[in-house]
Amino acid sequence: MNRRACLLVFLALALTVAATPAAETPLTSEQTGWLQKARRFERKGWVYLHMEGDARARGFQHGYLLASEIAQGLRKVKVGWEYQSAMTWPWLVEKSARMFASKIDGENLAEMEGIAAGLRAKGLTVTRDEIIAYNGIIELAGYWWPTEERKMKEERGPAHPVKESCSAFIATGSMTRDGNVVLGHNTMSGYADVLPNVIADIVPDHGRRILWQACAGWIHSGMDFFITDAGLVGAETTIGGFEGFDPNGVPEFTRMRRATQDATTIDEWCDIMKRGNNGGYANAWLVGSIRTKEIARLELGLKYVGFERTRDGFFIGSNVAEDPKILRFETSAHETDIRASSVARRVRWKQLMRESKGKIDLSRAKAFEADHYDSYLGRVAPDGRTLCGHFELDREPAGPWPGVPFGCAGTLDAKVVDARMASNMSFAARWGSACGRAFNADRFLRAHPQFDWMKGVLSDRPSEPWADFQSGE
Repeated sequence: MNRRACLLVFLALALTVAATPAAETPLTSEQTGWLQKARRFERKGWVYLHMEGDARARGFQHGYLLASEIAQGLRKVKVGWEYQSAMTWPWLVEKSARMFASKIDGENLAEMEGIAAGLRAKGLTVTRDEIIAYNGIIELAGYWWPTEERKMKEERGPAHPVKESCSAFIATGSMTRDGNVVLGHNTMSGYADVLPNVIADIVPDHGRRILWQACAGWIHSGMDFFITDAGLVGAETTIGGFEGFDPNGVPEFTRMRRATQDATTIDEWCDIMKRGNNGGYANAWLVGSIRTKEIARLELGLKYVGFERTRDGFFIGSNVAEDPKILRFETSAHETDIRASSVARRVRWKQLMRESKGKIDLSRAKAFEADHYDSYLGRVAPDGRTLCGHFELDREPAGPWPGVPFGCAGTLDAKVVDARMASNMSFAARWGSACGRAFNADRFLRAHPQFDWMKGVLSDRPSEPWADFQSGE
């Protein structure tokens, strides 16, 4: 057996062992009381989790009820990190704890401690510091590590490209059928990454109630799609080609959670996100208020911040920075190269907005997120350049990420919300490709054996229909 085959066997065995928890520990009366207030169920590919109470209670509910999904997510992150970086997971856990722990507020730390405690009650050996690294994996792997890697290479070679993912829009006023806010978003990610198939209903003991999409074990959304009982709705798309990270800043995942739980207005939400910004997970945030019918786009670079707002218009997100200083000084993006996914999707968004003025509603929002028109080719052709992305179908890379033929990445979902749904703390979501195209992991790996390191972590995504979710189900 060759060395590569040995490695794959070892990984498969490691994954099997990690998936089998030890014996559960007896619950205390306090923990039993916490669990009586929480619940989970599954619908159309999604896992719905309701949690409430103080930070320790919410964390324990989360870790205990989603133990299997969190264990799977941790396995994916560990294998992906070690393959891509050649550094061990324990090394990253130690580095992230040293860099992040002192900058995370007490409530978020307590919630992560609670998640680890819930996992341990299920027989899984997981520490709080592992949960910190797991929550921060996007900014650690995509923003911090490239700077460290270049130091280790003594400045040789370019940094790995930041993931240019997600397609989103927000509109209001004369753009929408009812004159109020409509938001749509889909997640574009690596298919072997931790999967964001959790709908979390969070009722904290203080602050705003939240309904959002997340990954099992994350205290933030991360993908990001949220609504709150303050009438706020929001989503983001990554700023493509971005470089920059401040290890002394506050991690993005803790700022995002604090903003969404604590803010009552768009201004408050944006102010919290800007406070201590470390440049990690640099995003264009699309935020709206159904109470004021106002929308905004906050672009957070590291050195520069872009902000726009309106009560009559739209904002789009396709991974191209709109603020000129962020675009020119903090990214390597070329906003006119329509061969790139980000630019082709930007062109398509503007075309759809022009054609849909006064007509945008939930039905159109769903169609937007599933759109397969390639602006570069000038025809319908599902690939990496379409709003519903399918990099796995590309014979030639559609930009710097994933940057290889048949890249194992694309759209994982779609979510839409209008003012009526947001006022009822609900939104519509579709798991799997926004268009409904199924993905079979074994078939993909047989056709593309260059990705054989993904065996054991790559998951199927069958075609699922749209489903509505609401707080308090």
